[in-house]
Parts: sequence; C-alpha cells; structure tokens
Amino acid sequence: MTQFVLVAGAWLGSWAWRDVEPVLRAAGHGVHPLTLSGLADKQEAVAGQQTHVQDIVDEVERLGLRDVVLVGHSYAGIPVGQAAERIGDRLARVVFVDSNVPADGASFVSGWPDGRAGVEAAIAANGGFWPPPAAADCADQGLGEEQLARFLDGSTPHPGATLTEPAVLTRPLGLLPATYVKCLLDWPEPSPEVAELLTSERWRLVTMDTGHWPMFSQPGELARILLDAAGTEARR
Repeated sequence: MTQFVLVAGAWLGSWAWRDVEPVLRAAGHGVHPLTLSGLADKQEAVAGQQTHVQDIVDEVERLGLRDVVLVGHSYAGIPVGQAAERIGDRLARVVFVDSNVPADGASFVSGWPDGRAGVEAAIAANGGFWPPPAAADCADQGLGEEQLARFLDGSTPHPGATLTEPAVLTRPLGLLPATYVKCLLDWPEPSPEVAELLTSERWRLVTMDTGHWPMFSQPGELARILLDAAGTEARR
C-alpha cells in the first residue's frame, strides 16, 4: 500500500484535495492531506519555511508511514523537496505538481526575478502575509465557476516568512526519485531549474492540459497521474 501525503500550495490547506482523495482511497492506498502551519485551520500557528518542512516530516513520522509518495503543489514543492531527503528510506517517490523546487540557499521569491518585489511588497503591506488571489488572477486556468468559488472562498493569507526564507538541502535534488507534473495552461514549459532536473534518470515529466490548480480543475486526472507515479516506482 502506498501512502500519499498531499500538500497544497500557497493559501490552501488539506481541504483542497477533497476531490482527489476518493480516487486514491478507492485504489487501496493510504491518503494523508496535510495543512501546513499558518494556513486554513492552522492559521494561528507562526510559520517559517523550515516550520513547513518539519510539518511534513512530523506527519510521516507521527503516523509511522512507509512507502511514502510526497506530493507538493506550487509553493509546497519547496518544503516537500526538503522533507523528501529527510524521511530517508520511508520515501518511495516525490511528485511535484506544477511546483517550485527547492535549491539550497534559495527561497520561493528567489525564483520570481520579475515579480519578487511585488510579492515582498504585498507581504509587507498585509501584516507579513501574502494575500490570496482575486478571481482575475485565476483567469484562463481551466477553473469552472464552482471550482473557482471553492478555491477563492477557502483560501487564507499565506505566511510571508515561508516565502522569503532559504531552503536547506544536503544533496542534489536530482538524486530523488521524482515525477514533475507540468500544467500547460499555466505555462507550457518547465522552468529552467526543473528542465535541468529532468535530465536526471530518476526524474520523469508528465503534462496536464489544465491550469495551475489541477486538484480543482481535473482532480480525477491528477489522481490517475499520482497512481501512475506510485506504480512506476513500484516497478523499478
């Protein structure tokens, strides 16, 4: 039995995986959606980026999970990538869903050379939090009206320190067994950092013809890709 630990990106919590979970459970796997500190039902917790890394490691260890597939969407790829190397032989595979990837000494905003100032200004103007997007920010991402409303209604401000603190890696990310899911409506090509990682024989690329939030727009297809990723690892 594979144990899926699902971590959504900025502004989101465990609730975001509602439509993905049943497909994974029906296939006989364990499913553990995780809310990171400072978000959703954990808004009162103070969080930096390493807090989020520890949230993930603690969940795996608390539940005694093995054969773990860590899934990180968007921002969450950064703490998930760090947690993956820290859980050792409990890890089966990492799946990065249209996500940022960690680089030792770099932060989330480091990967936004053109938008870094805007993100940092928004954090400063909102009490240390990155405010959730407006409907216009989600245009052309494959979201229906109900899906968009659920996303916007559930989103909470994101702790700014998690976006500006640097990642800490002890070995190259390309050594991890990984699948990268690229959502084509968001941007048709992987970032240069991801493209370089995809040259590793341990990484594979999968594309989805949808936008940046596939757990809302195409949850069934995303679940199938996650199952395939787990099966790929099992056959190796």
